[in-house]
Amino acid sequence: MKNLDTSQTIELLNQIMEFELAGVVRYTHCSLMVTGPNRIPIVDFFKTQANESLLHAQEAGEIITGLEGHPSQQISAIEENNRHSVKDLLSESLNHEQTALNMYKKLLDVVQNASVYLEEYTRTKIGQEEMHTLEIKKMLRDYS
Repeated sequence: MKNLDTSQTIELLNQIMEFELAGVVRYTHCSLMVTGPNRIPIVDFFKTQANESLLHAQEAGEIITGLEGHPSQQISAIEENNRHSVKDLLSESLNHEQTALNMYKKLLDVVQNASVYLEEYTRTKIGQEEMHTLEIKKMLRDYS
């Protein structure tokens, strides 16, 4: 086992926390902008994503304080392209999920072989983000 780089771990977890909190805002906004005959299930999907982003931010924050770090009170920048078709909202969501996936993979590089708990936590989040990416890709198929 290697030694855990605590400061880098806290830094990456803070970036994840900020990004997940931005996801709460992004997905809430998406849920408000959906129109059309399939509105209800898509709104429910976005609301579920918003709730999950909040949970992920809280989990990251708990780990940060467990490592004697200080959780950020910031959120990542949220792009607004003012295109709100379901296809556009889902495409933006796919980009968001892929960015989150890359952030968790970067964290895995730091915690791997240094902390079983953090490695398992990170692998679980990677699995969840990969599942979300696949789900959104399937939702986007009707729009190609």
